Amino acid sequence: MRPAKVVVTNRIHENVAALLRRTFHVVTNAGCEPFAPDALLAHARDADAMLAFMSDAVDARFLEACPKLRVIACALKGFDNFDIAACTRRGVLVTYVDDLLTAPTAELAIGLMIALARNILPGDAHVRSGAFRGWRAHLFGGSIDGATVGILGMGAVGKAIAHRLAGFRCRILYDDANRVLPEHEDVLRATRRPRPELLAESDFVVTVMPLTAETRHVIDAAALARMKPGAYLINPGRGSLVDESAVADALEAGHLAGYAADVFEMEDWARPDRPAVVHPRLLALRDKTVLTPHLGSAVARVRREIEREAAQSIIDFFAHGAARKAVNPEVLDQLARRR
Repeated sequence: MRPAKVVVTNRIHENVAALLRRTFHVVTNAGCEPFAPDALLAHARDADAMLAFMSDAVDARFLEACPKLRVIACALKGFDNFDIAACTRRGVLVTYVDDLLTAPTAELAIGLMIALARNILPGDAHVRSGAFRGWRAHLFGGSIDGATVGILGMGAVGKAIAHRLAGFRCRILYDDANRVLPEHEDVLRATRRPRPELLAESDFVVTVMPLTAETRHVIDAAALARMKPGAYLINPGRGSLVDESAVADALEAGHLAGYAADVFEMEDWARPDRPAVVHPRLLALRDKTVLTPHLGSAVARVRREIEREAAQSIIDFFAHGAARKAVNPEVLDQLARRR
């Protein structure tokens, strides 16, 4: 019997690839760029499993073209690029990695806040330009020390951000339709606020919600108008939580002091109308933006652990019909009933 075929859509650490090769026939992507859609489909047509990443998207048409596919192990936490209902109908298990991304994403969010408010990038550019001649009274910004920070979404990442802000003596407000956290509010020093009040009171607004039909463009022109003049917006969650065009308008008008993002609308592959590039006006507003290329989990140790956990999900599925973190565990129930 031939070994099951596993397609790894992006480059992974060699020790993780070697772990998979012990049991499976593995097709790996050795380059820095994701497989192009046609190339991925060519590799996956006869695959039994796929180790997938943020740059991938799976829909009903893809599944139809890959009839042998039984498990998609996502080396990520957010799985909005994958049509879970279609996977469930086809009996394809989808797994994800949960807590490993929480701490590095929260850490980056704090870094974005500081870099944006303290004019780190304009200051760096000024020194590199050769114009720096010593201290001058310029580039005055904001500070997170003692600031009011509004967190939209108080899941694991939201809580981790709140914990890390404790040392900055911040006043934490949060809004989350799915979570009321009275048992944690004393620990987190967080107070639940209706969204309009949170936006109006916060010096910094941080978006860390999952991307759904309800949360798409949760920060739009109307939400930006409610924000305190001179406030900062930070998006380490999902690109389409924010209407990038409306943010550019608010920055150009001077209502919003700055915008920092690690994620962008163009990355949300499940959106048929997603833009092809980061909004050009955001790119042009160099002194009011800090834009990073999806570095939330870009810590070498963490990335290895994420890849290993995703790989282990594939191993566990074929060895035991089990999975550590299943998005659609009903597929496992169906498999168990057939055995």
